[in-house]
Amino acid sequence: MNQDDLKRAVARAARDHVAATIPAGAVIGVGTGSTANFFIDELATIRERIGAAVASSEATRKRLESHGIRVLDLNEVTELPVYVDGADEIDAGLAMIKGGGGALTREKIVAAVASTFVCVCDQSKLVDTLGKFPLPVEVIPMARAQVARQLAALGGQPRLRDNFITDNGNIIVDVHGLHIDDPVALEERINQMVGVVTNGLFARRGADLLLLATPDGVKILRRGA
Repeated sequence: MNQDDLKRAVARAARDHVAATIPAGAVIGVGTGSTANFFIDELATIRERIGAAVASSEATRKRLESHGIRVLDLNEVTELPVYVDGADEIDAGLAMIKGGGGALTREKIVAAVASTFVCVCDQSKLVDTLGKFPLPVEVIPMARAQVARQLAALGGQPRLRDNFITDNGNIIVDVHGLHIDDPVALEERINQMVGVVTNGLFARRGADLLLLATPDGVKILRRGA
């Protein structure tokens, strides 16, 4: 199986999980990225069970709407039983690095509202220690240089993501070379930097359930198990 085959397999598993666990007509949260796109395509096969969706990016909104799935603004929603999204890296404690697609802030907001966060990814994303994948940090443009200096002081190598503006009108600084032993502490420390909107560590609110695609099938890992 190639990587796309694995992504399709885990997307189907996520669709089946949603179909089995949410009440008919519920509103669900949907993430951003290549695996999330496969999930959206699978979600279209059960759209009659989905009342609507909340999208974590404009790209996701457009894909959902192309399948005839109604998309709501998060401010119109009081609860989300589930949020389904991928990860760039995830550890055994189900803390993640996200934001390779640049939607980390909206992803983090939607995840904060959801009762259950289901992460979908292939086995290449499961790591012992986070940090091999560069950590995205969304930054207000005028704070770029100051934030970069503070990120460098943490031991990383910050690099501006070229020719990229987030859906919120900000820039992304990707921090290379980190070895993240305490993702919760680092998430909080970076978020306290003036000019940072948020960073791509999802540790304080990590995944509750990981659907992990492997050549031997989709494995299920639960937080705290």
